[in-house]
Amino acid sequence: MAEQKQVPEWLDTELESFVKASEFEKVPSLILEENKVTEIEIDFSEKFQRWSRPDGTTKAIIPVVHEGIKKNWWLTVRNPIYKDIVKLGKEGQKKFKIMQTGNKANTRYVIVK
Repeated sequence: MAEQKQVPEWLDTELESFVKASEFEKVPSLILEENKVTEIEIDFSEKFQRWSRPDGTTKAIIPVVHEGIKKNWWLTVRNPIYKDIVKLGKEGQKKFKIMQTGNKANTRYVIVK
């Protein structure tokens, strides 16, 4: 008789996270260019999905329309602009002009009025 092995519960949870991570709509990612203003329209109709990296960084997957194309903007929820976008979305704003300054670890986003 074969001996049954006890499988740790965390492995089930880990496998479920792979399923959940792939449930977001697969559309192109929004790529912002340094020192260039980009106009987007954000879809606030549903709660933003989230994705977490193993290092604990969590990103909101924000559905946007950019130049007539539906895209996802992967934005770290700890980024200060995330709170601004959520606040302005609550006030009814859907269209935004975003400018990126810096790149990689020095990337910053600004809402242009």
